[in-house]
Parts: sequence; structure tokens; C-alpha cells
Amino acid sequence: MNWMPKVLPSALRPLSSVLALGLLVVGIAGCQQPQKQTPKVIVGEHSTTIEDLAMRLGLRIEERDKAFVVLKNVANTVIIFTHADGRFFVNGKPMGTVGAVKWQGETLYVSDFLIPQIRQYLRAAVPPPVVRPSPVKPKALVVIDAGHGGQDPGAMSAGGLHEKDINLAVALKVADLLEQRGIGVLLTRQQDRFIELEERANIANRRNADLFVSIHSDSNPDRGRQGFTVFVARAASPEAYRAATCIGQAMAATGADSHGVREADYKVLVNTSGPAVLVETGYLSNAQDLARLRDSAWQNRIAQAIATGILTYVR
Repeated sequence: MNWMPKVLPSALRPLSSVLALGLLVVGIAGCQQPQKQTPKVIVGEHSTTIEDLAMRLGLRIEERDKAFVVLKNVANTVIIFTHADGRFFVNGKPMGTVGAVKWQGETLYVSDFLIPQIRQYLRAAVPPPVVRPSPVKPKALVVIDAGHGGQDPGAMSAGGLHEKDINLAVALKVADLLEQRGIGVLLTRQQDRFIELEERANIANRRNADLFVSIHSDSNPDRGRQGFTVFVARAASPEAYRAATCIGQAMAATGADSHGVREADYKVLVNTSGPAVLVETGYLSNAQDLARLRDSAWQNRIAQAIATGILTYVR
């Protein structure tokens, strides 16, 4: 068989060049097609931003572009590939597919079903305390401790409301209010994470905080018992008693029943070297307190009262 190429007639040479160029363009486009594939659109009510996903998993966004996102904390690295049918990797191992993604400008939306899928593979870690920036030079440094968290739900209402969630919601509101008044705030946790009691106190001790305030919700077999209580350790300093009194007076102004300032050797109070108080904001076992505590407007009200008490103390 003769393998020598045939020479085209000169009249057909321009046409052959056009055809060759066309095939080259199609080939290049075909190679690039997977990169330009339009992501699937997900239903709004089942989607979340990548920023929200990272926060809810206790991770931070380390790196991102249109192809992938890297999320990290002290114990985990998660890589999420953001093209259609991409996969996610946890600590170097492929664990599943990402599913549908959607870009709106620079905002990436993914399915919120990814949250439990990724969470099951994360290694446990205590995140570093979060220093909330102050808009002005801090007048004082206050540690706000949202009690319980993670595998420790705290008290639970008859309807299944967990104390840890109420504590965190109120703590975040208190922190925001203090920041607005120029107070430096250190949160022991800002998501649903478990932190040992000793570590909560150590966070305040390492930074020589001016005040440690632990926020809780109570429970009692007597379902008629309601109201708030402010606790200090039995060997508490006069400064701790003064802080508790300031917070208790501000809380009483909300109209909630007051059980006053009481003594109890809770570990977070005993182990904190500076002034420390613990606020029980109400009883999940009481119907009226429960209705209030799950209401965001009431949460705002008691957060304002706690913040007011703290501000009175640090002035």
C-alpha cells in the first residue's frame, strides 16, 4: 500500500485549510468544555453559602477559586471541588460527591445536606477562642462563655429544645452589644462545639480577662419554678460579687423573677482566677420561661440586660 500523501489540487487547498482550522477550533472547544459546564441549580431552601457551611462545621476558608475551596481548622482540612459532580475530600481522603452547586457572582451556594455528610468525617478539635474585634480601643476585656455545646446539650425542654442552643444565641447577642460599646470580647465558643470546663476558665486566665461571664439555662423537677439566678463561687472576690449584683439588677429590670445572687462552686467559677459569674437565664422546665427563652425578642431583652450589667461593672 502506498503511504505517500496525495497532493491536493491547488483549487481545493484554501477549502482544506478552512476545514482544518474549523476542526482545530472544535477540538480546542471540546477540550475546554468540562471547565465551562454550567453548574446545576439547587433549590434555595436547601442551599447555603460556603461561608455559612464553614462556620457551621467550625472551619475557616483557607483558599478558594472557581474550581475548589479549602476549609481548615486545627485538626482538619476539607477540599470541596465546585464543578458539577465534584467531590469533597476530608484530611486527604475522598469521602463523597458535592452534588449541585450554584454561583451568584462571587458567592458560592452548595447543598446544606453537605454539612452532616462532611461533619461525620471531621476529627474532634477544640477551636481557638475567637477574639471579637472592638471598634475602639477596648475599655476592658470580657470573656463570654456559652455553656455546654457539642455532645453536651445541657438541659432539655419537654419539646426537645437544647440548653446549649439558647446559651449560644444569648451569648452572641451579648458579645455584639458589648462590642458596640467598645468592650473587648473573647468568646469561648461561637458554634456548636464541646469545650472542657477547665479550658473555658483557662481562656480567661491566659488573657487576664477583667470579667468571665458564663451563660446558661436552668431546669428543675418543680415545673412551677421560674426566673433567673446569678452565681458566684463561695470563695469569690468582692469584685465578682459586685459584677453579679450589677448583672442581677439589670436582669430584674426585664420583669423576670429573680432568685438573686447565690453561691455555688461551679468549675468554671472556681478555676477562673479573675472575677467570674454564671447566669442562669431561666428554666427550660417551666412553660412560661421556655416560651420566653425560645423567643428571639426575649433573648434580645435578656442579652441587653446582661450587657448592661457588665457595662455597669467595668465602668
